[in-house]
Amino acid sequence: MNRLAHETSPYLLQHADNPVDWWPWSAEAFDEARRSNRPVLLSVGYSSCHWCHVMAHESFEDEATATYLNERFVSVKVDREERPDVDAVYMEAVQAATGQGGWPMTVFLTPDAEPFYFGTYFPPEPRHGMASFRQVLEGVSTAWSDRRDEVAEVAGKITRDLAEREMSFGDSQVPGEEELAGALLGLTRDYDAARGGFGGAPKFPPSMVIEFLLRHHARTGSEGALQMAVDTCERMARGGLYDQLGGGFARYSVDRDWVVPHFEKMLYDNALLCRVYAHLWRSTGSGLARRVALETADFLVRELRTGEGGFASALDADSDDGTGRHVEGAYYVWTPAQLREVLGEADAEFAARYFGVTEEGTFEEGASVLQLPQQEEVFDAERLASVRERLLAARAGRPAPGRDDKVVAAWNGLAVAALAETGAYFDRPDLVEAAIGAADLLVRLHMDDRARLARTSKDGRAGAHAGVLEDYADVAEGFLALTSVTGEGVWLEFAGFLLDHVLAQFTDAGSGALYDTAADAERLIRRPQDPTDNATPSGWSAAAGALLSYSAQTGAEPHRTAAERALGVVKALGPRAPRFIGWGLAVAEALLDGPREVAVVGEASDPATTALRRAALLGTVPGAVVAVGVPESEELPLLAGRPLVDGKPAAYVCRNFVCDVPTTDPDRLRAVLNGRNA
Repeated sequence: MNRLAHETSPYLLQHADNPVDWWPWSAEAFDEARRSNRPVLLSVGYSSCHWCHVMAHESFEDEATATYLNERFVSVKVDREERPDVDAVYMEAVQAATGQGGWPMTVFLTPDAEPFYFGTYFPPEPRHGMASFRQVLEGVSTAWSDRRDEVAEVAGKITRDLAEREMSFGDSQVPGEEELAGALLGLTRDYDAARGGFGGAPKFPPSMVIEFLLRHHARTGSEGALQMAVDTCERMARGGLYDQLGGGFARYSVDRDWVVPHFEKMLYDNALLCRVYAHLWRSTGSGLARRVALETADFLVRELRTGEGGFASALDADSDDGTGRHVEGAYYVWTPAQLREVLGEADAEFAARYFGVTEEGTFEEGASVLQLPQQEEVFDAERLASVRERLLAARAGRPAPGRDDKVVAAWNGLAVAALAETGAYFDRPDLVEAAIGAADLLVRLHMDDRARLARTSKDGRAGAHAGVLEDYADVAEGFLALTSVTGEGVWLEFAGFLLDHVLAQFTDAGSGALYDTAADAERLIRRPQDPTDNATPSGWSAAAGALLSYSAQTGAEPHRTAAERALGVVKALGPRAPRFIGWGLAVAEALLDGPREVAVVGEASDPATTALRRAALLGTVPGAVVAVGVPESEELPLLAGRPLVDGKPAAYVCRNFVCDVPTTDPDRLRAVLNGRNA
């Protein structure tokens, strides 16, 4: 009996009609494995994962394969986005055993949840040196039946090795100038000067590294740091990674030149990149950065916002190509003939030049991914706008990629921060309202009466799984951004509730190290703990950033102390692996700068208050926090004891227990918040 029909995860629901007798991750599944003396097949994936769909179609929808599985295994299906803790623990085992990982992840477990055999995608027939899935199943089943002692020994050793792994946290010192300069040097060595970005193919958007580079430039004046950020952002935005018609970024580029993306669009990538481009505009005034930030924000609201006001997790890479086949990228790519069909001969030739569409194609079967190649020709803006509008309308008539409507707390926190700041920078109150709507959903639906977070929700129904560290940290980050943008103290209060849980439930009192799961969470074979940033900021570095900002807003010493202790790992890893701890480095930049605490006092309706507030929000000094309100307001602690100056709205800037003379001059405030070491 397949037991997935009542789950909230769209990924699990996609498997609810499989002939496999799937269980969700649960104690009952392992009880059944013990009762029936069968091993557990753990299959982990996510809704927009291309190869997850392929393996599902080839194997899990196949009656013969399902019959074999049902007779010999207890099959457990996990959405990695719902249960990042389960995913992390077994992915660590897969990577330790095989040297690589990925999704779908296929792990065989004992009834005590101890892993003994691993893999990722297995084909239905042997190919390219890979065993078929059926061969793997037969081999595991035989080992379980005939060599049980050997299986138990292997499983026990793997589990002990995982449990005994200890992370080096460095010393208790926070990272300083030397470590951050070393991190910049390491990034320079990995930088692809010809194409932007870091390393080779596949190439992922380095959002958190760019945040570090922008903050490092703001604090030190390093032109090299700024140039890497500017060039990488331009190459990504001009390449196929960016949707040149509808806005928003794909997951990664399969090549070094950012030409061909893996077409899935993730909420977290777009939230992080929206914020990156908004911050790039704040630092440089770049028109391209402004356009991309706003188009990405509009994409988030238009295509990912759910009926409840939150943001859906992802859009699939695959869609119907019009013939009934599900093909990767079908929604986004164009042939010259398709351009002619929509635009006519002359405008099609114009569009092909502008977007780099060729007869041979840049993708598959003669199709091209739209780009903006560097070229000397000046294109007519009005004609270009007409071409874009017609192509976008035609594309809207194609079968759309599927959407994973699951609302993930952490990723919505990232979206709240991005939309709040982008809306404030570009005078788009609708974007700020969208951020508030998502934040309100997180409070109403994801937080219980003890301020504990549910990891996910769908269709207005909270999921059953507890939030992990990144949920608490990223949602707090979103609430803190809303505090600065709106001046409403309620968001600061909610952030405080969440960060108190971080201190109480996720922090090791002795070392200051952080765990990804709460102290009272379900016990797995290992309590996951990872400070490295990957597709999103790690819970560890995100928590350090939110704790630091909260302490700057409130003066709460325990939160600053916890942030500083957490940053010890950045001191250790920053110079050695800067690409994988970018957000931790960005937080360290904020710590070295203070961070600045900016209090703007004045009536909201006074244009002078508005001018000072805008200057404060557009300051580039790393990690500055902003409080806006009337004098002596009890909404925000930074406003206490801050009177008007000569009856006029004023701004107070402090750091490290020292305050500048208050100013009523927005230009003076800009100079303080944009000048290095001012």
